Amino acid sequence: MEAGNKIGSSAHPTSLHPPVRGHASTGTLGRHLARRLVEIGVKDVFSVPGDFNLTLLDHLIAEPELNLVGCCNELNAGYAADGYARAKGVGACVVTFTVGGLSVLNAIAGAYSENLPVICIVGGPNSNDYGTNRILHHTIGLPDFSQELRCFQTITCAQAVVNNLDDAHELLDTAISTALKESKPVYISIGCNLPGIPHPTFARDPVPFFLAPKVSNELGLEAAVEATANFLNKAVKPVLVGGPKLRVANAKDAFVELADACGYPIAVMPSGKGLVPEHHPHFIGTYWGAVSTSFCGEIVESADAYVFIGPIFNDYSSVGYSLLIKKEKAIIVQPNRVTIGNGPSFGWVFMADFLSALAKKLKKNTTGVENYRRIFVPPGMPLKHGNDEPLRVNVLFKHIQDMLSKDSAVIAETGDSWFNCQKLHLPENCGYEFQMQYGSIGWSVGATLGYAQAAKDKRVIACIGDGSFQVTAQDISTMIRCGQKSIIFLINNGGYTIEVEIHDGPYNVIKNWNYTAFVDAIHNGEGRCWTAKVRTEDELIDAIAAATGEKKDSLCFIEVFAHKDDTSKELLEWGSRVSSANSRPPNPQ
Repeated sequence: MEAGNKIGSSAHPTSLHPPVRGHASTGTLGRHLARRLVEIGVKDVFSVPGDFNLTLLDHLIAEPELNLVGCCNELNAGYAADGYARAKGVGACVVTFTVGGLSVLNAIAGAYSENLPVICIVGGPNSNDYGTNRILHHTIGLPDFSQELRCFQTITCAQAVVNNLDDAHELLDTAISTALKESKPVYISIGCNLPGIPHPTFARDPVPFFLAPKVSNELGLEAAVEATANFLNKAVKPVLVGGPKLRVANAKDAFVELADACGYPIAVMPSGKGLVPEHHPHFIGTYWGAVSTSFCGEIVESADAYVFIGPIFNDYSSVGYSLLIKKEKAIIVQPNRVTIGNGPSFGWVFMADFLSALAKKLKKNTTGVENYRRIFVPPGMPLKHGNDEPLRVNVLFKHIQDMLSKDSAVIAETGDSWFNCQKLHLPENCGYEFQMQYGSIGWSVGATLGYAQAAKDKRVIACIGDGSFQVTAQDISTMIRCGQKSIIFLINNGGYTIEVEIHDGPYNVIKNWNYTAFVDAIHNGEGRCWTAKVRTEDELIDAIAAATGEKKDSLCFIEVFAHKDDTSKELLEWGSRVSSANSRPPNPQ
């Protein structure tokens, strides 16, 4: 959401003065919340009903521009709001008090880690019960209703408990605008008896937010640009590396402007994939330390200056803290700060401003690109298969690569799909999402539901392992009910493969399901859904042809059988290094 924009102005061309559609006797909290969600860009709300939120759900349903999507459980509703926010810029879910709120916590924590503004709304107790000694159902049996609030305080940027209509308008709008400004989730609890009561503060449609633009400290910006340009213009073979915080900083266009101007090679951190244009002539691949794209890691780590733009360096992205990066050679550009080497550091300098200004000060330097092209050898093709030979995972992803276009989006589940999808070359405007910082298995089922609901112009291709699918499988049902047309590749290799490569044990083996029969049972003849089992390359070719041809208007679920040890080479390397980091002995006391 760009700072300074009137949120939702496309929905209301006269957005500063929308028509007054009600008066004091009809304006209610429920209607205000529904209109506010529409105005900020939410057209679908993911929900699970419970007795404390039913009246509120009635008011959301009554809003003609809002679609209520009922999910099978709260965790998936939260994951769906996460996926929706990735495509639309903001998402929302509605659950009931405590039993629903504590169920959705995990998904909201994941959205927090990925800087996604998700409005998590909970139907709370009757306002008369606050401050009494009553014990309510859906609680842990204590006359204290704050347990849920306390849990949400650490994973949201603002919390609002609405149990009084006099300040409800202010609490709602403050929470929602804070989510947009901070690009983080917020928690809103609304007393179950309040949504339908008229109140004068809700007499008119909500006036669209004006989010004051964040303006860089001009002197700091000039100093940061001058110091960075001096540093880089002396370098022989500098590189640019894009990271995941390009999204929250709204700096993707400024990154391209800088890349075009400077001529440096551009790489992307694994968690930033999809935010850096891979069709750019200077794109060299994913920088992920020892498991980087071939020749990309060598170019980045041998550079005499590297600019990391919006990075997150954690144990996963650093391959168990094994990156060969020297701090004195690095410029770290965060959404509101620039640090050069071991210093100096400049605060209140915003990423997009900085990148655009820096683009005008750098000398063109294509040495790194020329070095890359000199050493680059195109990747080999998978070995040709024999007749009826079991399908190999690298062959599967060769065919997935051929499916990608500007009209598709890839959702990669936690696991070996991280590594295989990372090697896909994304065409211009092809979407790509995964959850690397939080890494919650099962995220992709709900995220696919939410992303597909938001991005109806794209066909989602989801790659999900069997272990992850078993965590959140139910909401395939909701995808069918919503008429979605995603293609899901379920990779059946008998267990938690990513965890096998970190530390193996019998707990990594799961009960095998008949996955297509499971989905067929959920389908139950209602809606459009098609399933297939694939064991060979020829069967895969036929399945993809059907999914993209005669079944293109159906949800397509393709179960791919793979050997339990058929993993990407990158997972083998990464797993051993993360295992080593996890097993470090305690430091001497």
